[in-house]
Amino acid sequence: MEKSAKIYVAGHLGLVGSAITRCLKLKGYTNIIGKSVHELDLCDQVAVDKFFQEERPEYVFLAAAKVGGIIANNTYRADFIYINLMIQNNIIHSAWKYGVKKLLFLGSTCIYPKEAPQPLKEEYLLSSKLEYTNEPYAIAKIAGLKMCESYNRQYKTNYIAVMPTNLYGPGDNFHLENSHVLPALLRKFHLGKCLEDNNWDDIRADLDKNPVGQIDGKAGKEEILDVLSKHGVTTDDKGVSVTIWGTGTPLREFMYSRDMAAACVYIMENADVDDIVNLQKKQNPNLEHYTHFVNIGSGEELSIGQLAEMIAKFVGFKGNIIFDSSKPDGTMRKVTDISILRNLGFKAEHTLETGLKEMYDYYLGKIKD
Repeated sequence: MEKSAKIYVAGHLGLVGSAITRCLKLKGYTNIIGKSVHELDLCDQVAVDKFFQEERPEYVFLAAAKVGGIIANNTYRADFIYINLMIQNNIIHSAWKYGVKKLLFLGSTCIYPKEAPQPLKEEYLLSSKLEYTNEPYAIAKIAGLKMCESYNRQYKTNYIAVMPTNLYGPGDNFHLENSHVLPALLRKFHLGKCLEDNNWDDIRADLDKNPVGQIDGKAGKEEILDVLSKHGVTTDDKGVSVTIWGTGTPLREFMYSRDMAAACVYIMENADVDDIVNLQKKQNPNLEHYTHFVNIGSGEELSIGQLAEMIAKFVGFKGNIIFDSSKPDGTMRKVTDISILRNLGFKAEHTLETGLKEMYDYYLGKIKD
């Protein structure tokens, strides 16, 4: 990509999109465009077509999506499949229609079957059933990567899909119900630590910044304690407890959003679809068809229980950690095979510990995104 090329980052205010925008600016790209949801409704086909017709971006990072954790995915199933299908259909088709040179579509490793072998290789796509709790979201993302592949095959486009592992970082969603596991745990343990310290100033500041339903920092103590209890942060004569969904045994892989962004920009700068296909052929020359996407992750895993203990220690929480086994665990293990990414020449900069430190400093307002 030329430094002056017009680059459209769809979803530039989100976790990944903001990190990609930041990475591009740090690397000297000067013509980056982004539109908020109030400026451009990506579910509106006519509006998206008009945007591409007028702006004529040369490169596109498709990071816009409706995302959430296990509760949100299982509760808002229609929203997750409809909104994501509409966004990606409109952008990918308009990119082809108006001659975009290269597009990068961001999916998710939830595309892989629930019982797929581990670590997850790109070739395992569509080999068996998906995890039910996030099936609508996964189907939408599979449709998006297959749309990229289909346009590549029919129209000779250069659309690459990437499947990131669980991401976290500045700009994350810290909602106690709808966020992903890591930011939700970070906030729960932060609030638990505040309760241990009887630090109501910080509790109220937290709720003013991120209200829970109708409850903000101006609410009474009993109201605040009640809403925190409903979301697994409780206090009684035995001390403060944080309750986590599931058994704590599922294994997960996490990647810092800034490393993810660096990987996306690296792929756009250094790889084409043919490079990815050729690496897959070397990895397994007997496949009938080769996918046009690549996994992005750290290649390292830990259990949800280990993650909870790490965050609790990091935050300074000394109370009780309770696992509610009546709630679903989701997929029991999910770690990516990142051999293709490594063979492309990319390596992540942050460890989980260094990434968590930056994220917590961001949450506390000590650093800006």
